[in-house]
Amino acid sequence: MQILFKSRDPAASEMRDLAQRRLRFVLRRLAWLVPQATVRLTDVNGPRGGVDKHCQVELETVGRRKVVVASVAADWRVAIDTALNRAARLLQRTWQRSSAPRRARPRLVESDL
Repeated sequence: MQILFKSRDPAASEMRDLAQRRLRFVLRRLAWLVPQATVRLTDVNGPRGGVDKHCQVELETVGRRKVVVASVAADWRVAIDTALNRAARLLQRTWQRSSAPRRARPRLVESDL
């Protein structure tokens, strides 16, 4: 799995290793579905503080479908963990839906009408 990390904030750039380790850990069982992942960290308010740390995780799946989730928190680590947990749940739900057998619709016969 190729992981791209994007951030212009110097404080967020220090979180690169943590974000990559957490992403690999969270997606350890579903990594075969995700050839490429992108993690974007932005600080909405800048140095003023507050609940403004934004983490966006974009997972490109095998079928070229994208799973995109975002999280906003007061701390970088919380924003990363929340976004990754949401992404893993959404990816798992998407995979289960696509692999579940489809139920056939009952056919109407003229005698039923």
